[in-house]
Amino acid sequence: MKTYLDLVKFEHTVFALPFAYAGMLLASMQDRGTGWPGWHTLLWVTVAMAAARTAAMGANRVIDRFIDARNPRTAGREVPSGKVSPAQAWALVGGSLVVMAFAAAQLNPLCLVLMPLAVVFLIGYPYTKRFTWLCHAWLGVTDGAAAAGGWIAVTGHFAPPAWLLWAVVIFWMIGLDVIYATMDYRFDLAHGIKSIPARFGIPRALQIAAASHALTFGLLLAVGAATGASFWYYLAALAMGGILLYEHRIVNPDDLARVNVAFFDANMWLALTMLAGVMLDVTWRTLT
Repeated sequence: MKTYLDLVKFEHTVFALPFAYAGMLLASMQDRGTGWPGWHTLLWVTVAMAAARTAAMGANRVIDRFIDARNPRTAGREVPSGKVSPAQAWALVGGSLVVMAFAAAQLNPLCLVLMPLAVVFLIGYPYTKRFTWLCHAWLGVTDGAAAAGGWIAVTGHFAPPAWLLWAVVIFWMIGLDVIYATMDYRFDLAHGIKSIPARFGIPRALQIAAASHALTFGLLLAVGAATGASFWYYLAALAMGGILLYEHRIVNPDDLARVNVAFFDANMWLALTMLAGVMLDVTWRTLT
């Protein structure tokens, strides 16, 4: 079990899941006047999210196994090292997609109809780095669908706040994935892997990441305005802005030693801060 959890980096579920919950809670507030979506919706959103991420990471690892095997940083991963065979990884992907489809069917028709498109994005990401340095944007769109998906799971339709939530995660993920990609800058250049650092160099890439995160903060404020959020939401948004600023203060072109801290630790706290802020916001508005 530990091997499979390591394969899909299960702990990284903390990135997208809080945004899915945030979309679900905000949609409940808008659609029902209360921030509680019900146990049924909460359960199946959780199952769908966990299954989707497991499928995406499993596919990523098996599709990239030959690239990973050549990279000293990733050669010890489960598939290239032989701990998990490609067939086992694909079986995990297939099983996860079945679970995801079942969970979507428990929510509403739109969730089920959109699932094939979601699968294209989930499975397609590993291939994008072979063709375009915009692979980070593909990842952002894929993960951002979690936030919009939480909204759709409650309401059964799109709405402007759902699009804004999607955009928040898109630009947040672009920024953090560009920072992460700086670790493989030399390898990517040598092996023709496409990324923003490989295309523009590390200094310019970090500037692009910073601009993407500045836009993320602006979009967070727009979500608050679109949903009629209380001061609790804006307090959390301010804290998230501080976390993003910290993230860029500890990484610079001359010192990449803390990239993992910026990538995982800082962004884990950012996602949890978003969820905490939304929970406080919808609870406050429901009670008052």
